[in-house]
Amino acid sequence: MRVFVTGATGFIGRALVPRLQRDGHSVIVWARSAARARDLLGADVEIVLADRTTATMTDALRGCGGIVNLAGEPIVGRRWTPARRVLLEQSRVQFTESLIDAIAAAGVTPRVLVSGSAVGYYGDRAGEVLAEESTRGDDFLANLCVRWESAARKAEDLGTRVVLLRTGIVLGRAGGALAQMLPPFRLGLGGPIGSGRQYVPWIHLHDLVKIIAAALIDETYRGPVNGVAPQEATSREFSRALGDALNRPAVLSVPALALKAIFGEAASVLLGSQRVEPRALTSRDFPWEFPTLQAALDDIVHDRAAAIVDRGAADHRKTDARYELRTKAIVDAPLAETFAFFSKAGNLGLLTPSPMKFSIQGAVPVMEAGRTIDYHISMGPVRVAWRSRIVEWEPGRAFVDVQDIGPYKFWRHQHTFHGDGQRTVMEDRVWYTPPFGPFGRVAHRLFIAPTLRRIFQYRSDVIRLRFGGA
Repeated sequence: MRVFVTGATGFIGRALVPRLQRDGHSVIVWARSAARARDLLGADVEIVLADRTTATMTDALRGCGGIVNLAGEPIVGRRWTPARRVLLEQSRVQFTESLIDAIAAAGVTPRVLVSGSAVGYYGDRAGEVLAEESTRGDDFLANLCVRWESAARKAEDLGTRVVLLRTGIVLGRAGGALAQMLPPFRLGLGGPIGSGRQYVPWIHLHDLVKIIAAALIDETYRGPVNGVAPQEATSREFSRALGDALNRPAVLSVPALALKAIFGEAASVLLGSQRVEPRALTSRDFPWEFPTLQAALDDIVHDRAAAIVDRGAADHRKTDARYELRTKAIVDAPLAETFAFFSKAGNLGLLTPSPMKFSIQGAVPVMEAGRTIDYHISMGPVRVAWRSRIVEWEPGRAFVDVQDIGPYKFWRHQHTFHGDGQRTVMEDRVWYTPPFGPFGRVAHRLFIAPTLRRIFQYRSDVIRLRFGGA
């Protein structure tokens, strides 16, 4: 199916695109910056540059069998000033109305629209059990969700099946709610919010994109679907589980008064309680990958994909490399398909955590022996220029790149691929040395090694989404 995706460069969209490609869909994305979308989403998406005219979107929608609407400015993190409220409404309600107008003008009705919403639809309901048929709330966020969903439902009048995905807190690596929560929790400074008694509906990112993928092709999905995991948790239980996953205490609560002073009414997103059940999903026996909070957090906070060893001073003098990183993945795709994907320079950004802001400089090169790739990445607050050069190239088997320009004193990355029936065994070995001698070794222990583990774990996540496997 040809699927049109809005909000594709956001936290959920970046995971959804490779998941849809894994299912054989072709993906066309609506983006405000074509360059940023290409850097984040890889070489195999079609990008339509967003503008303010309906005609451009109408042309893009022709031939699309499905639409996933994830557009919307972030709800949390800022006060809901009058100007902010207008922006939240425009990016959700007015944008969805424009999308429906474009569908009508396209003349060819898509089979399905999966449109985002939120559990904020229900308002603050304390311990009341809430399912898809429960009544709406009556605060700002609930009213916003009601209008958002009403705009999307107008597609039903055009003959399109509409699914309204009411999501909770989405948990994943390199973004979302945990990006803000993990730093204090890693230091042992985390804890429950407010009283800690409010219910926090949550879902793992990989399960959420699996729901969207299912809703696109399963015609029994219609109307509201609560995009939350089956295990419920209060804020106190959530904090305890995160602390346990990190092996840190989690007892320092965040006072409700402080949140209200900082965020005003927007603090209700953090302090309100929605005890939400995914009844529409459980009735379909949805195959959860992460049904429990412990399983979800254990998957996200631990970086197990890569092993790093210190080769010692003697080996360092012989080979120029002080450290060696190794990782192995079983990819559920044939060798030719796997090698083709990883040998495209345009897919490097898709495989890199978005906070690093990977960006190829100039034209995207074709990878071959002797070719160089210039790109910029962010390492913390520092923007770094990097030039890789392909020094070995064996199509379908292996390639090796080295760093010509960049932050390391030495860097050599070997990629090898072995066919195993309809699957591929992919192995990476990286030999590297940080700069600055003894100071570099201290930096390696405190910063460099954890960063490399997170990068390769994120890469492993993308492989799981794009191809399946482990």
